[in-house]
Amino acid sequence: MPSYGQVLDTAERWRELPGLQRVPAGVALTFDDGPDPGCTPGVLDALDAAEVRATFFVLGEQLMRNHALAREAAQRGHELGLHGFEHADHDTLRPQAARDDIARALGSFEAATGHRPRFFRPPYGRFSQASYDACLHLGLEPVYWSQWGEDWEPIPAERVVDLASRDLADGDIVLLHDSTRYAHRPNCAATAEAVAGIVAKARELGLSVGPLGALAPA
Repeated sequence: MPSYGQVLDTAERWRELPGLQRVPAGVALTFDDGPDPGCTPGVLDALDAAEVRATFFVLGEQLMRNHALAREAAQRGHELGLHGFEHADHDTLRPQAARDDIARALGSFEAATGHRPRFFRPPYGRFSQASYDACLHLGLEPVYWSQWGEDWEPIPAERVVDLASRDLADGDIVLLHDSTRYAHRPNCAATAEAVAGIVAKARELGLSVGPLGALAPA
């Protein structure tokens, strides 16, 4: 098992600390790092236009500032998962700090939404052993992904669509982002614009699109 400070490549890391990488059927759309008032509303509108629902992995520090936006996402039919409190790479934290990050995030989530989330995705897709154990102890289901749009970079919507859907297949979990706070891009317009193209590709393949909880029943 990986220990504090140990570096593993993604494939080995995910084998050692397993989580949901695919769903039984369909395509799960997921968005990390919000809720962000500069980005999340546009993504929500794009999802409404495409008539699909998604899973938003929210951060505790973002929830404290934008709890009404998280509740709006839930009211519009989307699922909320947990993404930590400060978007910290758990590999860089001492074990107790990593455990505290998840516990603090969970507390802020429950205070903002009135319920507990089912899913937890670690920032950067990297658990430490301590944070993984804490996740399981708190009854949270670890989640990774199988496709991504690299939309943290300043690339156009067409490129996001191409990256996210180039090898799209039944069971994929697509990773996108509804915040610029932890990225290199000036805004989230490309992500919002890419939603329609990704959904269109999935439907062209005859695949349903939805949130994790609907496609991976407990």
